[in-house]
Amino acid sequence: MSAPRTVAFHTLGCKLNFSETSTLARSLEEAGYAKVRQEERPDVFVLNTCSVTENADKECRRHVRRFLSINPDAFIAVVGCYAQLKPEEIASIPGVSLVLGANEKFDLAAHVDRKLALAETGHHAPIGEAVTSPIKDLKHFVPAYNANDRTRTFLKVQDGCDYFCSFCTIPLARGRSRSATIAGTLVHVEAFAARGVKEIVLTGVNTGDFGRGHDETFLQLIEALDQVAGIERFRISSIEPNLCHDGVIDFVARSQRFAPHFHIPLQSGSDAILERMRRRYDTALYADRVLRIKERMPHACIGVDVITGTPGETEEEFLRTHEFLRTIPVDYLHVFTYSERANTTAVRMDDGVPMEMRRERTKQLRILSNKLQRAFYQQHLGTSRHVLFEAEECEGCMLGFTDNYLRVTLPYDPAYVNRIVPVQLTRIDGDGHMLGEHPNSPNVTTTDRHLAIAN
Repeated sequence: MSAPRTVAFHTLGCKLNFSETSTLARSLEEAGYAKVRQEERPDVFVLNTCSVTENADKECRRHVRRFLSINPDAFIAVVGCYAQLKPEEIASIPGVSLVLGANEKFDLAAHVDRKLALAETGHHAPIGEAVTSPIKDLKHFVPAYNANDRTRTFLKVQDGCDYFCSFCTIPLARGRSRSATIAGTLVHVEAFAARGVKEIVLTGVNTGDFGRGHDETFLQLIEALDQVAGIERFRISSIEPNLCHDGVIDFVARSQRFAPHFHIPLQSGSDAILERMRRRYDTALYADRVLRIKERMPHACIGVDVITGTPGETEEEFLRTHEFLRTIPVDYLHVFTYSERANTTAVRMDDGVPMEMRRERTKQLRILSNKLQRAFYQQHLGTSRHVLFEAEECEGCMLGFTDNYLRVTLPYDPAYVNRIVPVQLTRIDGDGHMLGEHPNSPNVTTTDRHLAIAN
């Protein structure tokens, strides 16, 4: 009996892509492929691409060259957002065997089998074959999740977007908004609980838009998930400010399982720029949402997405963003430098910002982010919070996160892996991690020790 073909994966981009890569990997393993590390010279490489990264084309070509340097005879398949947007471009890259669009990628195993079988019989399909269909034809939702980590699972509950912001290609790459049902989501979550998963992160392109087409809502989803026994924590990966309504905020505030951690895209602190972006809120609504969260959960962590250098962003408009972010109680920023995307409205605007200026503004906001995050960590010094620790050991230490997204470091102890443990937060190290003391420290109460044992 011959050995099974081997396959390795590489993922670019967001948590949503990582959850989908895991699902694709399971489909190939079920088809008889053996998943291996990239350095093990696999027969097949799968690259899951992103269209948000600034140099999607260069990144794609770089990884293809790297795959070929590992195995010059490898079969290389490319999927993901960039594959839907530029299939022919990618198919022309030397070494690429197959490109699959958004509607075809979940049939990856069948497409790879087909091409490899043709090659074995001497009937070669085109080398750089692109198999795609119009994005408007993509109507069904395919659930996805990562299953190789008992500590934390990323579960896709929604896909696509109907917002068509002026700078964004996601609707062109992933289609219109669609989602799972509550009942279908509960089936996956109950299976995760049975496997010992402690935290589930709900992901999507526009997660708060869950339920479209099913007469269900995101609030109904999280209320149902809160009742599933065995999952210690749920975390919402990102939610649009106009969908983060009082019902969602108040529910998280009273829930014992949903983490007090909100990641809310802002993109700009200038109302003029938000209007040009076609965002569905203004700074007044955004500030109201942030203040509502902090009023109900003073310890909550709030992260923000911001884009610098979109067309029309003058120095004055940028300074409005900088000032706005300093005056609302947010705790860290994810800062992106605007780059032109084909087939978007923004790329046709004639008041572009020089790239050097965009990058300087990004640098300034990242400095601000470091200050905001440091201040948030300092607020928690001397307190005790529960931390979910991960299995990986790094230089004799283990890492974990509190419910409100403080990254905590302790000396490695296998007894704490995949457990939620009370930790006394003592100081911040040079890497920006919170250092803590073990639960058996004299600074930790008997009640906390009991909680650690119970978990």
